[in-house]
Amino acid sequence: MDRSTQYKIFTDPVHGFINVPKGLILQLLDHPYVQRLRRIRQLGLANTVFPGAEHSRYSHALGALGLMQRVLNHLQERDTTITHQEFESTLIAILLHDIGHGPFSHTLESGIIRNAHHEKITLLLMEELNREFDGRLDTAIRIFKNQYPKKFLHQLISSQLDIDRLDYLRRDSMFTGVQEGAVGIDRIIRTMRVHQGNIVIDKKGIYAIENYIVARRLMYMQVYLHKTVLGGDKLLLAILKHVRHLLDNKKDVPFYSPALEYFIKQNPDASRRVSRKLLDSFISLDDNDILISLKYWQASKYPVLSDLCRRFLNRDFFRTTFLDKKPSEKQIRLWKQKTARELEQMGVSPSDTIVDCYLFYDYSLSEAYTYQTEGIWILQGDDVAVEFSKASDSKHIMALTTPVIKHYVVHLKSITL
Repeated sequence: MDRSTQYKIFTDPVHGFINVPKGLILQLLDHPYVQRLRRIRQLGLANTVFPGAEHSRYSHALGALGLMQRVLNHLQERDTTITHQEFESTLIAILLHDIGHGPFSHTLESGIIRNAHHEKITLLLMEELNREFDGRLDTAIRIFKNQYPKKFLHQLISSQLDIDRLDYLRRDSMFTGVQEGAVGIDRIIRTMRVHQGNIVIDKKGIYAIENYIVARRLMYMQVYLHKTVLGGDKLLLAILKHVRHLLDNKKDVPFYSPALEYFIKQNPDASRRVSRKLLDSFISLDDNDILISLKYWQASKYPVLSDLCRRFLNRDFFRTTFLDKKPSEKQIRLWKQKTARELEQMGVSPSDTIVDCYLFYDYSLSEAYTYQTEGIWILQGDDVAVEFSKASDSKHIMALTTPVIKHYVVHLKSITL
């Protein structure tokens, strides 16, 4: 059969040509659940710091699909038995692994639906697709949930060294221009093995893994947890919280997006049963719903809402200041007093609720490598696999296993802490 009739070819700036098998996988790629990811930025608000970071969740999903094909083909070449159904189902699982992300990815993960990690929504949407495709996603869902006998297939989806991370580190590094995030993907893939049912790395790939862990730490410090990104996240969350406050006080806040209106007014909680209405509204929601609302609310008759939206749209963010330690209650009270006085000078009545729109304190957490629960294993002999931190001769690797916690406060630039 002519190869061109079996695949649809996509050109990816990160990985080159990606061959998407025609049939079920291409049908899923063209499905509205996946196409919606074109309208969700991969890095949330990182483009406010790195102008090139405009890539979407869709490009990441497609890139991860291409990488997974390469890995599975390589493992088969290394005499790992992978059936056609397992091959296809693993591709489906990686393609769909992010369909549960909401607008601006992680930025609004808790601001749209309470108690809803994106993986929970992803699984619900995968089950919806499985019903639509008459059970043909059964194996993919079992792999995604780590309920399939061949555990290494799930490890390729979600682990300390998975295809998701390999793609987003390389992709995010390219589009932000942060070269420290570059990862030696080819070397890692070529040294992957299946040993006793688990993914391991041949000892020849140990330095590529070291680079991978260091790159992950640097990307978190320089991009994902950049102070301006953290400040932008807090500002956007404050806007949605303030709109809910206005509605709770019987204020009229017009909406242009029915999907966003549902989430703001209903404030749904995913710890309970997730309704059909919630899922339908969720798949109708993307970055555009947020942006069009902010543009509209910028002209609101409510001064605080108008000011917050103006700040966000014009990148007039608050200042983010990192702290040496967790702030005391006395410090927080002092900051609130300073913020209230500043708001009074701006002509705003500084109630506690309003002050909370202009002052935030939180902490960021970064874990480059967690070996206690599911480490990366290095194959040092035919039958001996050693956890990476013990196999590496680099002393700083153990330091990278320690979580980095950084307390910070987001505040008006006119306030001195």
